[in-house]
Amino acid sequence: MPRKNEIDMLHGPLLAKIIIFAMPLAASSILQQLFNSVDVAVVGRFDSSYALAAVGSNGPVISLLINLFLGISMGANVVISNHIGQKDNNLTKYAIRTTAATALFSGLALAVIGVLAARPILTIMGTPTEVLDMAVRYLRIYFIGTPFLLIYNFGSAILRSKGDTSRPLYILIVAGIINTVLILILVIVFHMGVAGVAIATDIANVFAASIIFLLIREEEPYRLNLRSIGINKNELKSMLMIGVPAGLQGMVFSFSNVLLQTTINSHGADAVAGSAAAVNFEYYCYFIISAFNGAAITFIAQNYGAGNYNRVKRIYWLCLGLSTLLSAASAQLFIWQKTFFVSLFTTDASVAEYAYTRMLIVLLWQFIACSYEISASAMRGMGKSMLPTLLTIVGTCLLRVVWVFAVCPVWTSYQTIMIVYPITWITTGIMVFTAFHITARKKLAGA
Repeated sequence: MPRKNEIDMLHGPLLAKIIIFAMPLAASSILQQLFNSVDVAVVGRFDSSYALAAVGSNGPVISLLINLFLGISMGANVVISNHIGQKDNNLTKYAIRTTAATALFSGLALAVIGVLAARPILTIMGTPTEVLDMAVRYLRIYFIGTPFLLIYNFGSAILRSKGDTSRPLYILIVAGIINTVLILILVIVFHMGVAGVAIATDIANVFAASIIFLLIREEEPYRLNLRSIGINKNELKSMLMIGVPAGLQGMVFSFSNVLLQTTINSHGADAVAGSAAAVNFEYYCYFIISAFNGAAITFIAQNYGAGNYNRVKRIYWLCLGLSTLLSAASAQLFIWQKTFFVSLFTTDASVAEYAYTRMLIVLLWQFIACSYEISASAMRGMGKSMLPTLLTIVGTCLLRVVWVFAVCPVWTSYQTIMIVYPITWITTGIMVFTAFHITARKKLAGA
């Protein structure tokens, strides 16, 4: 019998369990982004469009620096889920202790890198001069809090491996309220601008990390305490074999987006601000996809570890279908009411026009990304991480780099930058979808 806050992924009907698992995960990510959107909206409405651009332009940089470590947390999720499927409590304990140590050391390293690299990276990106100092200030303060951000994310991966996606959601709700209240006070009352936004985010991350550590510390039968935290070489190797390719994919993916952001920056502060406003809605829709990615990885890892190969196939198709349907429906809602949603971030007509353009070209077709996202997650759940990484790097990242250097200088419009997103989603989707089915025939033979 599953314990409270756990899901039995190995037996019984799958549809309801996948939805129960994925919805809190989607809600957690969407809620986190909602609070981030509040950050952007507050500085956009109560400070300036320059402050809006300063906060918004940092998104690709933050993703670039943290994606490797978030990929490793994905590897931890797969390894722990496999051990749970095999019903091996000892290996599960070793994996959890290794996960905790990795989160701590990674967070400290990332904080140092982020603080030192903030200005050089933003300068190389061609961040507009009028925005640069504010963007650097925001990024440095933000990265001081990354050890707590990673502790929360790795802790969530531990709970997620057992099917617990609800309690991380509850933590985020409270952390988000703390974040929002602090931003309103620091920006509107104390006029701290982007520094106030970053400080509020760091304090909220400290709260979330503290609570999730306390939960894992009391979690039976995998109780974790400070004295037990340490690296098990075999468990770390397994996590890195799955997590590093996923993290490198995320880094290269983010690097290509940094190049795109650099090209957007060349169109001026209004384009930067409009893109920053519109990208919030892409995040909301992507987090639906990401939730079913998490479901695919965890459910498939447990069932693959237990040898339930027929269930692996059903999990894949359910996650693919649900993510496509729900992400497409969400995008249509935002586009239908685009004037209202964009007005939450800016009252500047020029900024709004850039936002509308991005929504109609990028957001409308974002559901195509499900084809490679879910397929890649399914392969990683079966322990095969490098192939989807290489295909995604070629189909998405490399093609975007070529587009920036070969196409954008010839056709210099803002629309030219935006159209590369659906083109790369289609290309990568065809490759990774095909690769999954070839892999499944080999790994699930006889099912």
